[in-house]
Amino acid sequence: MAALTIAAGTGNWFSALALGVTLLKCLLIPTYHSTDFEVHRNWLAITHSLPISQWYYEATSEWTLDYPPFFAWFEYILSHVAKYFDQEMLNVRNLNYSSSRTLLFQRFSVIFMDVLFVYAVHECCKCIDGKKVGKELTEKPKFILSVLLLWNFGLLIVDHIHFQYNGFLFGLMLLSIARLFQKRHMEGAFLFAVLLHFKHIYLYVAPAYGVYLLRSYCFTANKPDGSIRWNSFSFVRVISLGLVVFLVSALSLGPFLALNQLPQVFSRLFPFKRGLCHAYWAPNFWALYNALDKVLSVIGLKLKFLDPNNIPKASMTSGLVQQFQHTVLPSVTPLATLICTLIAILPSIFCLWFKPQGPRGFLRCLTLCALSSFMFGWHVHEKAILLAILPMSLLSVQKAGDASIFLILTTTGHYSLFPLLFTAPELPIKILLMLLFTIYSISSLKTLFRQSFTVVTQAGVQWH
Repeated sequence: MAALTIAAGTGNWFSALALGVTLLKCLLIPTYHSTDFEVHRNWLAITHSLPISQWYYEATSEWTLDYPPFFAWFEYILSHVAKYFDQEMLNVRNLNYSSSRTLLFQRFSVIFMDVLFVYAVHECCKCIDGKKVGKELTEKPKFILSVLLLWNFGLLIVDHIHFQYNGFLFGLMLLSIARLFQKRHMEGAFLFAVLLHFKHIYLYVAPAYGVYLLRSYCFTANKPDGSIRWNSFSFVRVISLGLVVFLVSALSLGPFLALNQLPQVFSRLFPFKRGLCHAYWAPNFWALYNALDKVLSVIGLKLKFLDPNNIPKASMTSGLVQQFQHTVLPSVTPLATLICTLIAILPSIFCLWFKPQGPRGFLRCLTLCALSSFMFGWHVHEKAILLAILPMSLLSVQKAGDASIFLILTTTGHYSLFPLLFTAPELPIKILLMLLFTIYSISSLKTLFRQSFTVVTQAGVQWH
């Protein structure tokens, strides 16, 4: 607290928060890392040692390249730095290679790329007008939002223990959201288009972006009752948005189109044969569906309604990543999950179109699209819950009702990430970090809305 007081006096409290979490990330370098560490090492090797024509065909390792081309180029650029640390990590045949220099390079590359996330959080904080709320620095919405994002428990353990590069990707998403709040729509659209070609999981929230940009940017005026004024449609703006998406996609996919490899690329990006659920189950609707199927199969066997010889040895509850047929309930196809997801997001999309509430309404729709995709999507990773938690952080400092939802979502969502860290040394780390984040979230949001009760109940913290 003393350090924060000094930082507040000099106006550098945000830098102090960013530096503090960076030091924590450095302390986590020696901790356990998952197979995703080898995944990204292998991608470094593939992009460095093979021509582009072989990137999406190489299969020496089971961890084949299955991210969009921009991420492949990102690995390619990293590999030219990695060679100065340990050239052996760039050998495709060095499976499960993990020297001390390789560990340091990959860990520090994640930390370094988080600079973009820090910048994006700073831009999001600019969109908050917290002058009327709180006298102390630690009670201001900007400070609370900075902590909730920079020190997010889920992002810390997924990126800096489990190992992934989600930080800079979420940085791109938050920066695109900030640009939309700042009415810099073309920049926001460009950043999101780039993001999609880094990691296609962000397709989950693409409907929110598409509908919002069409409704609030391509239509330039509303009627007095808030309904759409159809004659305000701007073809120039539609063409501009389309051109941005086209150029980004051409830059990403163009080389593979020229090589006649687009079908191969898409088969890697959308591997439907991996099955309905990921090995570490996301706590969604299909997890309950699988559990119910298991219970019914056990009951059926005991009551002799089912033939034991017709029961598969491996089931949907075995934790394996592959396709299985359900024993009792109807088996679920990718098309069925798509239909369920679309039905789930329709209410939020409907509200965004017919009852627009500006950027804040867009942010609500984005969060609901992320949650709907998490609940009903095909082969959802448990880490995908962060796609809803981080945007919800921005809403949590606006209204008390949103803060309550945020606390429920973060507590349950973060707890569901615990199975990712299953080694004994990491047990006290994950418990302590989650407790600290949860306690801070509850206490800070409670303080924020208790001291500004009149403002909050009438209009919430205003965004500009």
